[in-house]
Amino acid sequence: MAVVTIRQLLDSGVHFGHQTRRWNPKMKRFILTERSGSHIIDLQQSLKHIDATYDYVKETVAHGGTILFVGTKKQAQGSIAEQAQRVGQPYVNQRWLGGLLTNFQTVSKRLARMKELEEVDFEDTAKSGYTKKELLIQKRELIKLQKSLGGIRNLTKTPSAVWIVDTKKEHLAIDEAHKLGIPVIAILDTNCDPDDVQYPIPGNDDAIRSVGLLTRIIADAAAEGLIQRHQKPEDGAEVEPLAAWEAELLAASETPSTEAEKIEAVDGAVSGAGADAKAKVAEVVAAAVPVEENDADAVVAEHEAAADATVVPEHHVESDEATEAKLEAEATEAEKKPAKAAAPKKPAAK
Repeated sequence: MAVVTIRQLLDSGVHFGHQTRRWNPKMKRFILTERSGSHIIDLQQSLKHIDATYDYVKETVAHGGTILFVGTKKQAQGSIAEQAQRVGQPYVNQRWLGGLLTNFQTVSKRLARMKELEEVDFEDTAKSGYTKKELLIQKRELIKLQKSLGGIRNLTKTPSAVWIVDTKKEHLAIDEAHKLGIPVIAILDTNCDPDDVQYPIPGNDDAIRSVGLLTRIIADAAAEGLIQRHQKPEDGAEVEPLAAWEAELLAASETPSTEAEKIEAVDGAVSGAGADAKAKVAEVVAAAVPVEENDADAVVAEHEAAADATVVPEHHVESDEATEAKLEAEATEAEKKPAKAAAPKKPAAK
């Protein structure tokens, strides 16, 4: 299956080059034609180079390598940070610091300083042990370090390869990579020099959609490489420990995420139960079955038998003759009592 289609490349404007007067003659083999004073890039060649670059990035990450994403122009800053963070790779989307690769030992010290400042409590002056002025200076230093080095905070060694957006703007990064023998993967516009790049992708490096699409393809290749890296190795192979964020993703993928999966898990447990457990389940189900209409007469007879068997205490039983004699005595006693005289009415007030 193709990594990307020509339709997607066309919709993102990958085929648009610079004006003909700004071209680099070395890019002639990647140019299809000229239209309205601008060059049109051959997308068939772009597809071929995308597939080759995708395989290289995937294999590099699968063997424990890292890809440094570099793009400091405004059109690339957002997609560089988003895609690199998605796959846990380092990135630089602000100003390139000279010596970031060739003088990585000094850069490592600045990274340690940044992590040290992040542990300072700037809200509580008393507990921090610094004055307000010192805290203010340190906070400004931390903000500056996070802006320039925040994307490479987890970089412990020089990267295995660098992904570049706009080789003319990022010429310092390319020069440092060449000095260290680090392969360069980059978008090649019609004004670029293909000799500077080991894995070129002919395309538009100025449009936001084009940069976003090609950067996402590189990130997808890195993600696939990470999956291969943490798959079950062969017998005797060493297993590299997972990072914290990778372990969380793996644990989340192994737990049942839907109700259907949970129901299947319960059904599997019941099917594997012993005969005693199944017998108990059958008893509970049988007890819950309602009485059918044919058994109505039997239920009525059962209730009548229970009523007949009920015993009434002896002191609650009285004969009919005793009851009649008691009523006649009460009536005779009531006749003997004289009726109460009516109270005289008071004369009306004049």
